[in-house]
Amino acid sequence: MEGVQAIKQRFEIIGNDPKLNRALEKAVQVAPTDISVLVTGESGVGKESIPKIIHSLSHRKHAKYIAVNCGAIPEGTIDSELFGHEKGSFTGATSTRSGYFEVADGGTIFLDEVGELPLTTQVRLLRVLENGEFLKVGSSQVQKTDVRIVAATNMNMIEAIKKEKFREDLYYRLSTVEINIPPLRERKEDIHLLFRKFASDFGQKYKMPTIRLQDNAVQLLLKYRWPGNIRQLRNIAEQISVLEEERNISATTLNSYLPATGGTNLPAVIGQSKRDSDFSNEREILYKVLFDMKSDLTDLKKLTLELLKNKDTRKVQEENEGLIQKIYGTNEEEYEEEENETMEVLQLPEPPIEQNGYEPTQGDKYHFAEEIEEEETLSLQEKEVELIKKSLERNRGKRKAAAAELGISERTLYRKIKQYDL
Repeated sequence: MEGVQAIKQRFEIIGNDPKLNRALEKAVQVAPTDISVLVTGESGVGKESIPKIIHSLSHRKHAKYIAVNCGAIPEGTIDSELFGHEKGSFTGATSTRSGYFEVADGGTIFLDEVGELPLTTQVRLLRVLENGEFLKVGSSQVQKTDVRIVAATNMNMIEAIKKEKFREDLYYRLSTVEINIPPLRERKEDIHLLFRKFASDFGQKYKMPTIRLQDNAVQLLLKYRWPGNIRQLRNIAEQISVLEEERNISATTLNSYLPATGGTNLPAVIGQSKRDSDFSNEREILYKVLFDMKSDLTDLKKLTLELLKNKDTRKVQEENEGLIQKIYGTNEEEYEEEENETMEVLQLPEPPIEQNGYEPTQGDKYHFAEEIEEEETLSLQEKEVELIKKSLERNRGKRKAAAAELGISERTLYRKIKQYDL
C-alpha cells in the first residue's frame, strides 16, 4: 500500500495540513474494499482527486473509471445517461443506448454533485447500491452491474434531508465512509505553497518568468478567506502570470485581483438567538406602526370634531395646518384644489354698480362687498345646500353631471352630500 507522500507526488497534491493528510489516509485505507464513499467539502477544494486515488489503488484499476457531473445533466435525461434507454422509449430515442452503469461494469463511477440528483433518480440509484440491479428507461428487463460508487457533494446533506431534497436512506448508503476535504482557509500553511506551484506551472506554460510575491503580498494571501478555495487561487495565479509585466508582485497589485469581499460563498447558518433577535425587532417595528396609527386616528378625530363645531373651514384649516399635513401628508395641491372648488360653489354674486342711484368708487365697491359677505356669513351653509339641491334636481340626481355644473369634482360633491345628509 502506497504512503500518503507517494500519493501526493503521484497525483500532484500540494500541502501538509493534518486534515488533508487524514483525508488522504482514509482514501488509501478504503481503496482496496468495495464500500461506497462520500467525499464532502466546499466547492473548489479538490474533491475530484479522492475518487481517482481510490480507483487507482483498488482491484478495479484496470476497468473503466467514469466521472459524472450530476448537476450538469438535465433532469429529463439523467436517468437515460446513468441507466441507458431502449429505442422508442421517449421522443428522440432513435436507438438503444447503454448507460454509465452498464458501460462501467466492473469499474468505478464518480458521481460529482450527487446532491443535485432528482428524487426519482435517487430511488434508482439506491436500488443499484443495494443489489446491483437497474432498469433501462423504457425497459422491463432487470440488468445487473458490478460498479463501485464514489460520490461527492458540497451541500449540507443533513439540511437537504430535512428539506426532503435528498433521501435519508440513500445518504447513509452512500456515506459508508465519509471523507471531508478541508477548505483552503483552514490550510493556511499550504496557501503559499500552492500559489508558488501554480505560478511555476503557468510560467512554463506561457514561457514567461515565474511571478513571485513580496512579503506583504504573502501576508495578504494568507489573510484572505478564499471562498472559491484552490480553484480561485489557481485562477488568480494565472491572471497575474499573464497580465503583470512586473514579476515581483506587491500586496497592492495582488489586492487588485482579489474580489472586494473575502467572505465565504456558502449559505450563512443563522443560530436560534439570531432568529429570536430578528423576530423581536420585527415585533417592535409592528408595535411602533400600530402606535403611530392610533395617534393618527386620535388626531383625525380631533380635526373632525373641530370641523363639526366650527363652520368656518378656512379658519379650522389655518389653526390646524400642522395637524392636517401630518394626517394627509405634504401634498397640498389636491387639498387646495378641493378648497378652491368648494369656494367656487359658495362665491357670492358681485354687488350691482348702482345702489339707490349711488355709484360707489372703486374703494367703495370692495368695502360694500365685505359688508355683504359679513351679513351673509351665517347663511353660507344654507346657500351651499340650496345650490347643491337645485343642481341635483336639475340633473335628476346624477352626481357627475351636478358636479360638472357646480364646477367641483365628483368626490367633493359626494363629500358634501354626505356632510349635509342630502
